[in-house]
Amino acid sequence: MDLHHPHLIGDCLIHIFTFLPEEDLIRASAVCQDWNDAAETAWLWRRMCLQRWSFCNLAVLGSERVTHSWKKYFLRRCHLETKMTKGGSGGYTCKSLRGHTGRVAGFAYLRGNSAQHPDIWNSSSTVCSASTDGTVRAWNIQNGELLWCSPVQGPLTAIVSDEQHDVVITADSAGLIKTWRGQTGQEVASFSSGSPRCTLLQYNINNNWFLTVGTSQGSVCTLADSALTRKSSVMVCDSFNVNTLLVSPDRKWIAAGSKDNLDLSPKVIYAESLTSPSEDEDPLCQSVPVTGCQAAVFIPTQPARLAVIHHNNKALTVFDVSMKKTKYKSEIQVQQVESFPVTLNQRSSHVHLAAKDSNCLVMAAGQELWVYSLKGALLASFKEHTMPISSMCVDSFRVVTASQDLSLRVLTWRNDRDQGLTLESRYHLLGGSHTVSRGFTAVACDYSSVVASAEGKDGKDVLKAYSFTS
Repeated sequence: MDLHHPHLIGDCLIHIFTFLPEEDLIRASAVCQDWNDAAETAWLWRRMCLQRWSFCNLAVLGSERVTHSWKKYFLRRCHLETKMTKGGSGGYTCKSLRGHTGRVAGFAYLRGNSAQHPDIWNSSSTVCSASTDGTVRAWNIQNGELLWCSPVQGPLTAIVSDEQHDVVITADSAGLIKTWRGQTGQEVASFSSGSPRCTLLQYNINNNWFLTVGTSQGSVCTLADSALTRKSSVMVCDSFNVNTLLVSPDRKWIAAGSKDNLDLSPKVIYAESLTSPSEDEDPLCQSVPVTGCQAAVFIPTQPARLAVIHHNNKALTVFDVSMKKTKYKSEIQVQQVESFPVTLNQRSSHVHLAAKDSNCLVMAAGQELWVYSLKGALLASFKEHTMPISSMCVDSFRVVTASQDLSLRVLTWRNDRDQGLTLESRYHLLGGSHTVSRGFTAVACDYSSVVASAEGKDGKDVLKAYSFTS
């Protein structure tokens, strides 16, 4: 060791260590004190974190009272993701959340472990469920504890949540929409939509709270703040149920449509014309030039790129939505980006579509799952279930499919040097016995947990919560 230039030697070691994977870096740290000092450099481990997960907030290292190193964070998160990839015995806990005496109409994470900013030290997630028994229930899914239960009301048909403002929103079979405080379950406000079937879409624009409601009469109604103040209403598919309702990543566009009529076209609506309507002008609305929308999704990494499965399930077309403004008027433009046939043998009302990034679309129908590039190349296909897929959840780490065969299939993303992004089938999470359950009806995920609803043969549905811990 050159004692005259210790910093130079240390800098050289650090540079060399940037080429090592974590296993070799740990081994190198055991060679001698100088190598250990270089291998423990926070910059090295921070660099490895950013290379693997793209973005890491400093908050992930802990609070003022407890501070963790980048190395500890990297190793702990890798350990957790190994558990979530393998799904082995002891890698997770499963809780059955019982209490509803009717069907679970839906559920949503109120407080989840974000994939963008995961808390790997003290994960705790809250899920709220709505049931035809007329109650909303909040659960701590890690310990299976019921946190609160609302008073009994009319049979509930839909539920969404807003974690930012700690609000839960429900709709019942009479069209009554209510907001609830997420912390206590206290009712905040109500609004009568007059629709026996409602599709709910909650979103925030510049920290302003909005709820757009799709009705069975074919209209879209927009409400503001948790007091549910009516802002606007527009007809999008006359006399047909609006059961497709999406907001674009840039929060400038609402996509609305019905899966109940093959002759109808979905529409895109300028969000500002719904949330801040003009007194003398109708909301700006434009038809998407396809008919028979069976599934749609906005691409999450693009401002307003919409993918639609249409034409009796024979094609998938991608559009860019934008606004062309002139001196005298504003005009919505819907421009086709790509279109390609999809592998579906028959028309099905249960077609599921999701997007991982700008070049990866995931589709499920029947017992099968497909992964397509934006150009239409089939990247992967799977047939892991013995009965139809009822629901699907896609995030940056994995894909989870729920099936009527009472199992969840977990598949994880992997970046391959030769093939690029690939999806690998990993394992099943089982939901119990077919003697008491008919199968899974829905699934949702946060970074370190999976929750699914199982349809009970006795009419009492149960939530299954699978939690992974590091």
